Parts: sequence; C-alpha cells; structure tokens
Amino acid sequence: MRRLLQTFALALAVLTPPALAEGPSYYYPGYRFSWASGGAPQYVSPRAQAERAAIAAYGPFRVLDARTAALVGTTDSFTPRAFERMLRDFPGIATLRFVECPGTRDDRANLALGRLIRSAGIAVNVPAGGSVRSGAVELALAGASLTIDDRAEFAVHAWLDDEGYGASDYPADSPEHRKYLAYYREMGMGAEQAASFYAMTNSTPFESARWLTGAEMRRWVGRSAPAPAAAKPAQMLAAAQAKPQAVPAPAVAYAPATAFLAPVPVPVVDPAPKAEPRLAYLDLQLTLF
Repeated sequence: MRRLLQTFALALAVLTPPALAEGPSYYYPGYRFSWASGGAPQYVSPRAQAERAAIAAYGPFRVLDARTAALVGTTDSFTPRAFERMLRDFPGIATLRFVECPGTRDDRANLALGRLIRSAGIAVNVPAGGSVRSGAVELALAGASLTIDDRAEFAVHAWLDDEGYGASDYPADSPEHRKYLAYYREMGMGAEQAASFYAMTNSTPFESARWLTGAEMRRWVGRSAPAPAAAKPAQMLAAAQAKPQAVPAPAVAYAPATAFLAPVPVPVVDPAPKAEPRLAYLDLQLTLF
C-alpha cells in the first residue's frame, strides 16, 4: 500500500505540471498543494519547491539563500567540483537540505563529496518529505550536525561495482569493505556501530531497496529526535497529571559485521582476474521529476 501511494503521488506530480500551480497554497508534511484559478488542486513536489526557490544552481545543488542550499538530484564525478564552486560563490552556506536525493553514479566521488561537506562544517537537514536513497545516505552522514524529520524517507541496498560484483563477493576484510567502514568512522560512528550500519545497508539486494522512516534512520545513525516545541503551561499541567505510559524500547536489529547474506544475482562477467574496481552505487531510477 505504501508503495502504491508513493507511485500515485509521483504519477500525479508528473501528470500535473508544477508550473500550473497558482492561488493559495496549503502545506502538508513534505508536500504542497496549490489551488489554480479553476479550483483544482495542483501537486507541487518538494523538488519543484526547491527549484522555484533557488537563486543559483551548481550541479545537483540549489542555493536557496545565502546560508542554505538543497540537494535535488543524483551526484556524479563532477559534483565535488560543483560543491566547491558553490561554496566559493556562497561562502556563508551553513545548511544543506536533502530534498530529492536518488543516489550517485560515482561512489568514489560521492565519498569525497561527503568529506568536503564535513570539512566545511555544514549541517545536514532532511525535512518532512525529503527522500534520501542509495549513495545519498552516505552524504547525509557527512553533516557536521544531522537533523532528520520523522516524515523523511530513506532507501538502502547492497552496492554493486561497475564489473557486476557486490558486497557478498568480497571477503569481509577486503579493501572494498574497509573503505566504507573507514568513512563511517570518519563521520563519527564507533567501530561496532559502523559495522552494524554497513551490514544493514547490505542486507537488501542491489536490485531492491530497504525503506526506512526518518525515525528508523535516526536510530541507526545514533541521532536523537528533534527537540519538541516548548509546551504551554496548560499543556505542561495536563501532561504532569496524565498517567505515565510505558514506552517500549525501539526494536533495532543490528546485524553482525560479516553478515552480507546470500550472494546477490549479478550479470555475467569476464572470469579473468579482476582489476581493482571503481565501486559505484547506481541510481535507483526512482525519480520521476
């Protein structure tokens, strides 16, 4: 049902061009509906909102104001340079908003971009309606601080290199695995947390995806929920008088570091000795905008 609703919403976005949206706007979590002169609701995607608000564009980045930029597309080998140009022209950018992030076409460049984000001390915000998938998940971890709304969504899956080999095809202590674990450690994870998170992302075949809510992703990356708004005195009194409710501990299954499950079916490849592959997450092709 969840996927059907997503498909319907995305199809509606395609069939209803954002340019037609006029009149008063009504906001819902992560989305906006505007009423055109004829009275029909027009869907405006989060990406379309960012595109309209942008004052400059650098590859998949959109500058929203002097202190805020948004990521709205797939990264590739040119994206680190685009990021550096953006900071050269807008040195005051302090927050990167992850709006529509399908993944990357060059994983090495993607990890380099993550290190640039961390080095620049930029905070990452994944708002309601934000979609972070595949290699973009690594980028989200790069924020000097990371804020994730409950209504954001994430998709993870096992990686596949450009020779058709996946995580399960390499020994657990191989350089192909160590590069990810080293990156997670650089982004602030402990050794056990990094291993568990990495194993979780590889627990779903490359051809599929494991979907996580914002709240679920926060548990995996060790981030607490955003602080709630200050309660009014009457609300505080009512809360104090209410009967305490037991809060169950979140159920998070941490997989062993070497649990890469059964080998993922891959295309037929040349059986000759493998050269060192250029690892790359591939775009899930889920973006319809």
